[in-house]
Amino acid sequence: MKLLLIEDDESHAQFILSGLKEAGHTVDHAKDGMDGLFLATEEKYDVMIVDRMVPKLDGLAIIQALRASANKTPVLILSSLAKVEERIKGLKSGGDDYLTKPFEFGELLARIEALVRRGSGEQTEQMRLTIDDLEMNLLTREVKRGGTAIDLQNKEFRLLEFLLRRPDQVVTRTMLLEGVWDFHFSPNTNLIDAQMSKLRQKVDKDFKKQLIHTVRGAGYKISARQD
Repeated sequence: MKLLLIEDDESHAQFILSGLKEAGHTVDHAKDGMDGLFLATEEKYDVMIVDRMVPKLDGLAIIQALRASANKTPVLILSSLAKVEERIKGLKSGGDDYLTKPFEFGELLARIEALVRRGSGEQTEQMRLTIDDLEMNLLTREVKRGGTAIDLQNKEFRLLEFLLRRPDQVVTRTMLLEGVWDFHFSPNTNLIDAQMSKLRQKVDKDFKKQLIHTVRGAGYKISARQD
């Protein structure tokens, strides 16, 4: 899943980010409400995790702005305000769930998955990425090609998801380093090429049509077209 975390507390943010990424999810992080609202309106997310009290624009104001613009992305509110009236206020502002701090990471993850399951038909459809006969289920983390299951490691799954979200687009190595490995520098290794080779062995090797293509001098793309 592609998630957005809006949280200004560095320790809480790192705890959540680490857990979600270990669970195989792609996560964008904003440290204040203005940046969070910008990301929420510019990108598509499966679920947003919004801290109640963040600087520049508080969590409830973010949610109200999103709902006013017809953005229906599920929102999980995080807050240290545990009173019933505060939870009611959060839900009435447009939040879909409310989790008080401190919390166990397992509960956070379960609530995110529950929000996805009870989403609209359109949101459920976003849980599946497909191209030609290749299908990825983001909720169950199942990948199939031609009906045959493909067993992917965590990084292979994230790499394939990154490509599937950008069909027929050239994806550069820099984009992959930042989007899949969270590197904002080149490690000067063949990391990407080696991982891509493993992925192609699983996705393309036993099929006549190749879906993952090398774009010489640029990067890679996933496409059903055979140029």
